[in-house]
Amino acid sequence: MSHEIDGEVPAIPERLPIVDYLKLGDDPHLLANECVTCGARYFDRRNACAKCGAVGFATVRLADRAVLTAFSIVHRAAPGIPVPYVSAIVQTDDGTSVRANLVGLDDPMKAELGMSLGFTTYGCGTDDNGTECVAFGYAAV
Repeated sequence: MSHEIDGEVPAIPERLPIVDYLKLGDDPHLLANECVTCGARYFDRRNACAKCGAVGFATVRLADRAVLTAFSIVHRAAPGIPVPYVSAIVQTDDGTSVRANLVGLDDPMKAELGMSLGFTTYGCGTDDNGTECVAFGYAAV
C-alpha cells in the first residue's frame, strides 16, 4: 500500500507529540480549548461547554509554571515502563488542571504537595522509521 499523495511521498517527521494538544518546536507548550463564555478549559474537542452549555471556544496556551496539587507514586506498570514514577495533577499558574507525570526526581518519595513545577518534554520512544514520540510532564524548579 502506497502512502503517496499526488505522486509525492510525505516526509517522515523527526518528532511527533504524544497528544494533539502538545505543541513542539522551539517553545514547547500545551494548548487548551477555552469556553468564551465561562472560561472553562478542555483538552479534548467539545461541541459545547460542560460547565455552562455555550458553544464557542478559543484556543489558549497554558502557563508553563505549575504547582503540584495531587499525586500518586506508581509501583506497577506495563512491561517496559520504569517504576516507580509519580503520576500527578498540577495546577498551572493560569488555573488549569493538568494530569501529567512528575519527572526528574531522583527519588519519587521526594514529591510534595505545593511544590513549584515547570513544564517539560521528553522522548518516550522511537518507531521503526526513526520518529521520536514526545511526551510532556512537569519537573521541580
